[in-house]
Amino acid sequence: MNNSGKTKIVVVGAGNVGEAIAYTLMVREQATEVVMVDLNEARAKGAALDVFHGAGFHCPVRVKQGGYEECADADIIIVTAGIARKPGQTRLELAKTNVSIIKSVTESIMKYAENPLIIVVSNPADILTMEVQKVSGLPSHRVIGSGTSLDTARFRCNISEPLNADVEDIQAYILGEHGDSQVPVWSSATIAGLPLDEYLKQTGKELDRAEISEHTKTGGAEVIELKGATFYGVAMAVSAIVESILKDSGAILPVAHVLDDSFDNWSGIAFSLPCRIGGQGIQGVLRVPMNEEEKAAMDNSAKILKDFWAQVNE
Repeated sequence: MNNSGKTKIVVVGAGNVGEAIAYTLMVREQATEVVMVDLNEARAKGAALDVFHGAGFHCPVRVKQGGYEECADADIIIVTAGIARKPGQTRLELAKTNVSIIKSVTESIMKYAENPLIIVVSNPADILTMEVQKVSGLPSHRVIGSGTSLDTARFRCNISEPLNADVEDIQAYILGEHGDSQVPVWSSATIAGLPLDEYLKQTGKELDRAEISEHTKTGGAEVIELKGATFYGVAMAVSAIVESILKDSGAILPVAHVLDDSFDNWSGIAFSLPCRIGGQGIQGVLRVPMNEEEKAAMDNSAKILKDFWAQVNE
């Protein structure tokens, strides 16, 4: 990170997600300059102006539209580019289309940026994180997928609601794929420092774990069905990653990056695990205790991702 006291963040993609991220960065005062890059320059300029005008009520943040040359001195580059799934389009067709888009985006970034820190938000997030890392040639710790960070936030909210518990007291993770094979890790969940089962025993509460797991997995689809798109939740998830980088805080967040050979069956794929995040990206990975059922589910999630990655590259 630079030591100038100024922070520049480039957001590639000026759709709903990119615009919500730019707005969140402004409101949380996480950058002194935010640049929006999009093939649709008018859309990027309009989004940048809208956010910039709001900054006049809040904080001195410069928000503007620009090109890929702005990546040259960016502290962080956030990639949200890609198309939404069309009616009748398969998940594989969508993935192949977005892989092609992200390949071009990554090449354009690397034309100007040297050893950048890239956060990948575009979907399918794990596959595209792998593509960015492959095309850029960057060390895997510098290409961070938003992964299951939002899924984990949904999980904790869904646990807190029936218990009337403060969501900040809940430690519980969704790990693995950001998708249908995601794994809720119930066995190591805690509330206020107590193992979940002990908390339930002491409070006399009950949880429908199967319903919460399913509701968490389908949470994004539910929002899309109701309002057409999701963007605020993921903007907050990305903001949390940005904050950990800029503050070099070492915060633990469930994000994805391409795992090395030390992860055995999980190696070679972008897979969400609790990661310590600091100024240079991912500083380390924590191994969360799991029961045998959860370990098997993680292995299955990894296989699904590996098989899908192979299909995308056929």
